[in-house]
Amino acid sequence: MTGLLFQVFIYLCAAVIAVPLASRFGLGSVLGYLIAGIVIGPVLGLVGSETEGIQHIAEFGVVLMLFLVGLELEPRNLWNMRARLLGLGGFQVGLTTALTMAGAMALGQPWTVALVIGLILSLSSTAIVLQTLNEKGLMKSDGGQASFSVLLFQDIAVIPMLALIPLLALPELVGHGGVGHGGDHGGGHGAEMSLVAGLSGWQVALVNLAAIAAVVAGGHFLTRPMFRFIAVAKLREMFTAAALLLVVAIAFLMTLVGLSPALGAFLGGVVLANSEFRHELESDIEPFKGLLLGLFFITVGAGINFGLLFANILTVLGLTVGLILLKTLVLLGLAFVFKLRGSDRWLFALSLAQAGEFAFVLLSFSVQNAAIPGDLSDLLLLVVALSMLLTPALFILFDRVILPRLTDEQGREADDITEKGVAIIAGMGRFGQIVNRVLKGNGYKTVVLDVSAEMVDGFRRFGIAAFYGDASRPDLLHAAGLAEARLLVVAIDDVERATEIVRLARRRRPDLHIVARARNRGHVYELYKAGADDIVRETFDSAVRAARYALESFGVHPHEAEKLITVFVERDREGVRRLAALYDPDLPPFENEPYMKLAREIEDEIEQSLSSQSEDPHDAVRRAWLPPGSRDE
Repeated sequence: MTGLLFQVFIYLCAAVIAVPLASRFGLGSVLGYLIAGIVIGPVLGLVGSETEGIQHIAEFGVVLMLFLVGLELEPRNLWNMRARLLGLGGFQVGLTTALTMAGAMALGQPWTVALVIGLILSLSSTAIVLQTLNEKGLMKSDGGQASFSVLLFQDIAVIPMLALIPLLALPELVGHGGVGHGGDHGGGHGAEMSLVAGLSGWQVALVNLAAIAAVVAGGHFLTRPMFRFIAVAKLREMFTAAALLLVVAIAFLMTLVGLSPALGAFLGGVVLANSEFRHELESDIEPFKGLLLGLFFITVGAGINFGLLFANILTVLGLTVGLILLKTLVLLGLAFVFKLRGSDRWLFALSLAQAGEFAFVLLSFSVQNAAIPGDLSDLLLLVVALSMLLTPALFILFDRVILPRLTDEQGREADDITEKGVAIIAGMGRFGQIVNRVLKGNGYKTVVLDVSAEMVDGFRRFGIAAFYGDASRPDLLHAAGLAEARLLVVAIDDVERATEIVRLARRRRPDLHIVARARNRGHVYELYKAGADDIVRETFDSAVRAARYALESFGVHPHEAEKLITVFVERDREGVRRLAALYDPDLPPFENEPYMKLAREIEDEIEQSLSSQSEDPHDAVRRAWLPPGSRDE
């Protein structure tokens, strides 16, 4: 018991220290977990042989993540992804396998071993890529959606790979290939308990289809009654237990029939995407997913064999760099064919350039089935781990090197803007769409700029003058009619780009009226300094509306509640302008004494203004609006 608690303490302590530090320096949580694993494993030696066993448990984090991804994706949306799923995903796996196989054969490997290597290294890390894309808010971009399609196809492709690898066994390795190289990784796919052992191919296929049908039917017909029954007990922990039971049951069933547990969990999530319990499931499973994924990344870092690495440093580095370059070139080519443009093309290519966590499973499975030698498997494990370790660095390369250059140089990528209007709208998400609809409905001609090619093409079908391009580029703003426009609406949710667009437009057009969307109060101050006229905080108006409803629920007449809210909004807007002069972006607000002093004064002034409004019993207009029975007798 003491040893177990010590291991738990070490892993949690490493995560709590390393991850916040990595995030603070802009490295991301994934790299933080990997560094934590390296420190407690190879560097300090605080963890050892138990890492492999812990990794088996931690891999369940990938299953939970795919279940949550499925909850976000309705079946109709999955059907709409079929072209990218089969096209991008299929070509990526096929081309990467073929080229890697050719490279391995050129290095002297038999064709069967080369094919196994190609299949294994064609996969990418679902855990790292999806976690990083979600962290950076890139999941909804064209590049993020394309990456997700490829990752989903790769998870499906694991199934035929598990069926094919035993057929590629080397006669000289049969009988002594599986010991000591990977433990029971392969057992996770049905080696210990199986419903398909000894069955013929067509029988296995029928069992697999029956298992998938059971997941779909059970998710559609059984989960709602089950969750309603549990909800009656009004015990939150029981709902959490049921949510975990559901995912474990699906993963266990998939394992018994030789399918990928992650794929089964994803399918279960898609089936439940329209369930009324969807949000409850998400909130209950999310913490477990985060902890297990973090633990998985720590075990990857802790499991790196630095002794073998240093003994073969040039070979391992060469193979790792070669793999990343090869996959990047394949992905860039596919991005070009499937018309991904600009930054989305590079995001797609760099995010999927590593090997994936399923490689650990497949390498162990291959050794057990005598498909590759054990010493080669150990070397490839280092290549896989090192490529995963370098993935956060590839995202940093994208953010800090490639993206800024594309912003300056992608003029040939942007559309030729052939129309002009009295209003320019930068960004056509939910925020920008509403503004555009209101302006067009009142007869004002608008020109829309957006960096999502898919969104732009869709809006053009509606007759909207939408153009692909980054509004922070001076030439595009000029082409959109900045010199003649009467209004600029900055509706994008990227804080830095939004501020830069406002600053650029104000510099070029001091007389232009600029309405800008702000992420938070700090962003409001930045936009004021940049020159915005009207600033709309994303959640402020909805929060004010909720406050008005709250007043009405306490018996305040709607007319009086509206007057109180109007006073609050006016005083708050005035206060924000005064606080903007004292705001220091490099100093947390609570540590900025002059800022805090003025903030307290403004808060007192707002309370006094609201109090004087609500205490005036002689307001004849308000009295005329009071409901019956509430007037003074």
